[in-house]
Amino acid sequence: MNYQKTEVRAIDHIGITVPDIAEAAEFLEKAFGATAIYDNIVPADEPTQGPDAEAKLGIAKGTAVVHMRMMRIGDGACIELFEMKVPGQRQQNIIPSDIGLQHFAVYTDDIEKTKEKFLKAGGRLLKGPNDMLGREGGEGNQFMYAVTPWGTFVELITYPSELEIEKTTVLRRWKPQPGKEE
Repeated sequence: MNYQKTEVRAIDHIGITVPDIAEAAEFLEKAFGATAIYDNIVPADEPTQGPDAEAKLGIAKGTAVVHMRMMRIGDGACIELFEMKVPGQRQQNIIPSDIGLQHFAVYTDDIEKTKEKFLKAGGRLLKGPNDMLGREGGEGNQFMYAVTPWGTFVELITYPSELEIEKTTVLRRWKPQPGKEE
C-alpha cells in the first residue's frame, strides 16, 4: 500500500458538546454499545473556565466546562463528550450542507439492527438504508443518515463487499475489524 508516511497515525477522537452528558452517554450506549472509559471533569470538580481555558480551547468568554467524558465505540476513534455552560449558548442547527464538521460515521455489520437500536435509543432516522453511491458501490454496501437527540448527524455505514473503486487502486480506506463475540 502507498499511504503517505507521516508522524500522524490516525484520528484519535472527535469531540461533541452536548446539553447533558449522562443522557448523551446513555444514548451512545443504547444505540452503539459505546462504553464510558473515564470522566476527565465531573460536576463535583471546579469547572474549567476563565481566560486561560478560553485561550486553550477557543470557547466563548464566560464558558464553564462542567463535565467531560471519553467514550469508546468498538474498534475505532473515541468520542469525547463535553458539557459546557455559557450565557446565550446556541443549540446545534448545523445540517450536512453547512460548512464545517457535518457528521461522523459508525460502521456496522447489520445496518437494520443498528438503525432500530438508534431509533429505540431516541434518535431520528432519515431515509434508508440506501445503496452506497458511485465508486463506493458493491453488493450489500449501504449507508443511512440519522440524527442524535441533541442534533448531531451520524452516518450508519456497512460495506461488506469490495468497493467499486478498489478494482482500480491498491489503496484502501480503513475498515474496523469485526468485534469479538462475548
